[in-house]
Amino acid sequence: MTTLASGTDTLTRDALTVLQPGFTGTTAPDWLLRRLGEGLASVGLFGRNIASPDQLAALTAQLRAERDDVLVAIDEEGGDVTRLEVRNGSSFPGNHALGAVDDVELTQQVAHELGRRLAACGVNLNWAPSADVNSDPRNPVIGVRSFGADTALAARHTAAYVTGLQSAGVAACTKHFPGHGDTAIDSHHALPRIDVSAEVLAERELAPFRAAIAAGTRAVMSAHILVPALDPDHPATLSRRILTGLLRGELGYDGLIVTDGMEMRAIAGTYGIERGSVLAVAAGADAICVGGGLSDDATVLRLRDALVGAVRSGELPEARLAEAADRVRSLARWTGTAGPSAEEGHGSEIGLRAARRALTVTPAPGLGSPEAFEPLTEPPYVAALAPVANIAVGDETPWGVAAELIHLLPGTVTGSFSAGDGTQSESGRDAGRAALQAAGPRRIVAVVRDEHRHPWMADALDTLLAARPDTIVVEMGVPQAAPRGALHIATHGAARVCGRAAAEVIAGAVGR
Repeated sequence: MTTLASGTDTLTRDALTVLQPGFTGTTAPDWLLRRLGEGLASVGLFGRNIASPDQLAALTAQLRAERDDVLVAIDEEGGDVTRLEVRNGSSFPGNHALGAVDDVELTQQVAHELGRRLAACGVNLNWAPSADVNSDPRNPVIGVRSFGADTALAARHTAAYVTGLQSAGVAACTKHFPGHGDTAIDSHHALPRIDVSAEVLAERELAPFRAAIAAGTRAVMSAHILVPALDPDHPATLSRRILTGLLRGELGYDGLIVTDGMEMRAIAGTYGIERGSVLAVAAGADAICVGGGLSDDATVLRLRDALVGAVRSGELPEARLAEAADRVRSLARWTGTAGPSAEEGHGSEIGLRAARRALTVTPAPGLGSPEAFEPLTEPPYVAALAPVANIAVGDETPWGVAAELIHLLPGTVTGSFSAGDGTQSESGRDAGRAALQAAGPRRIVAVVRDEHRHPWMADALDTLLAARPDTIVVEMGVPQAAPRGALHIATHGAARVCGRAAAEVIAGAVGR
């Protein structure tokens, strides 16, 4: 173990140990290396920190040169939420696609290969998988990040994902406890509320977390949501009833509890990150995730001093902070000894094979089977009806089918359309008319993402299909809306491999 800098007292070291901050840049700044020497034990990585696998490996080596047992965490779910491949899109389909296939062995294999790639770059803690049951189809932040709306399906695939990831020597962090699926509000922006009974929560939301615990998940991430049936006063991240009473007591979990990002408005907008961090540790959290938007030494020092001050004032028991720090160090020890299993790798194509299996292809009435569809031989016009990306996904990761169709059908042209000013219907019809004009005589491939959540998108599609009923529709979100178009392809996610799988069907190039 690394010898910490002398002169740093135990209380201050423990306060630093429970923090999981981010930073900017593709190399570690001096302040971060200095804090690692003083007791900081975890670092969170985001897309802004990653340029290539080799660069990431050099960065993690730089961190370990300062502290050899550092936890290097990342938010790499695969699918729509990728940091390893933030600039190109993921080589792995996300949870919803894996749930659509419903082959737990495949889910385990995909998670293992993803974990193997993380481990090769020096990452040893992944803030994944999402165990949320997507029971509210309006959910703006979970959606395809969930294995699905069926509780049993979500539970068995959560367990398989945890097993696969950890067999590669990377700790899983199952999220977002006690379940973020039954919400229509994004906790990045406000505090969601789940108004169902404790009985429903026990049968639905908690089942995947029980499965994850049984599978040995090394970490669990709390959700910034209010669940009155469990605690009418505090969001889960700040609730002793939920973190200590329910997760530790009733579910018997003894691993690391990590908070979701404390800079999210659900916490920062009401409590502030310093107060929120103190309350979270007091409630039973062991690690404070911060850094998605706050990434500097001043933030780390503010949180360190808030925790130290709370102990000295008697608000936060010193034993609770010490216990939290010990759990962080315990997980670091596990990652140092876990190592990958002897299990064979599943190859670089496992993600694409999974994405192909996840497709649901529905022909227009009267066409018969999907096999009766005549693939395109001429380059089409791809009209992407693009919603605003949620913060978890980010807007820097490309998505769609255009890039893959350009490769398969050179000369393919693409354009992006979204809701403009005016009413949603007017905006949608305007977007549809603009796409028609841009397409000219070319065959149209309309790409949507959660059509059911965006009335303007449905109106745009109405306009396109009324004028051009031979339009092919590709749904890359949750396929809640009824299939329509000359051919409807549901990919169950917007990862790069999902786009490729759909493009192969359109161009008749499966397996090429």
